[in-house]
Amino acid sequence: MFDDVMLDDPAALQRADRQHALLALAGAGARVRIALRLAESAGLGSLRPEGRPRTVLVAGHGSALTAAGVLAALAVPSCQVVSLGPSGGRPAAPYLTDGLSWQLPGWIGPLDLVVLSTASGREGGMINLAEQAYARGCAIAVVSPEGSPLAEAALQVRALALPFAPNGVEEEDGEVAEPDLPAEDPGALWAHLTPMLALADRVGALILPDGSLAAAADRLDEVAVRCRPDAQAYTNPAKGLAVQLAGTVPLVWAEGPLAGAVADRFAAVLADQAGRPASTGLLPHALTAHRGMFTGRLGAGGDVDDFFRDRVEEPETLQLQVVLVRHTPGVEELADPAFPVARARRLAEAHEVRLTEYTSSLEDPLQAAAELVGLTDFAAVYLGLAGQG
Repeated sequence: MFDDVMLDDPAALQRADRQHALLALAGAGARVRIALRLAESAGLGSLRPEGRPRTVLVAGHGSALTAAGVLAALAVPSCQVVSLGPSGGRPAAPYLTDGLSWQLPGWIGPLDLVVLSTASGREGGMINLAEQAYARGCAIAVVSPEGSPLAEAALQVRALALPFAPNGVEEEDGEVAEPDLPAEDPGALWAHLTPMLALADRVGALILPDGSLAAAADRLDEVAVRCRPDAQAYTNPAKGLAVQLAGTVPLVWAEGPLAGAVADRFAAVLADQAGRPASTGLLPHALTAHRGMFTGRLGAGGDVDDFFRDRVEEPETLQLQVVLVRHTPGVEELADPAFPVARARRLAEAHEVRLTEYTSSLEDPLQAAAELVGLTDFAAVYLGLAGQG
């Protein structure tokens, strides 16, 4: 049951937040700065690339693949970014990824850059993947904790080793109830994404404005201030979104590739931190793919006698909630009825489904991503904490 009163009780939120998720999100900006400093110390600034890679292949799992989606949205058109998740395997340890394997596509070769990114560095499958890439003659970069098995293997395959920035939050003592299902550090995205972006900018796979990463860190700090636990729900946009999402089935729609990466991230954090499923889609395709949900029971409007019915003994019914994520720098609102956003609004209105828009008009796409991801990350964590009752 969702306890909206808890959202205005910072002490209660702190007690419920046993995984220190709010602290991790509050430190996201600092984590970007630490990751950038670690990458520079690892020799990224002295890297002299011999031309732009044909393809950047990012291998990992969890938020590493989300980072790959953001990188793909920002990459220059002449460089393709491909994500590579684990293909399977037989787990040999009490962690889901320890027994998994990764397999390079057959077309990967000397013209391509392979980036391996992991928060643990213990996955044997990632070490095998690094060896595969080395045998193919690929350029290789590894993002993993210093001293980890993968970081040590990176030296053997002549890879650029970039340290994974820790979150700096001490974990509480206590047993893990489900070691097979550890909650992911919600700030890990920025520890993966920052060295990826810095590397991609260095090799010409994307072109970031000067100071973009530092500005993104500042933007994350600003979001953390607006969404802090002691900010009342009526002034805190993340708490407001959490309240709207309570008791709903979210449809997270996006306009454009960058917003699409943010939408995928939001759905992943909702599942991990709040235990809530969400469906994502890019406009205009989502209008067709999700239309059946509007015409079904979830999209039905309230009954005509809604005001007079006694619902005390009735179970709470789920309703759809559309969250529309947009990045619209320098773009005026279109009045054309065929405009996908206008069609989305009409569809939601016709079926009495609430639609909430979160738009960033910042010119710098990385700052826009930081603004949108920061807000939705906090909302997912608040939804999970207030829904524990």
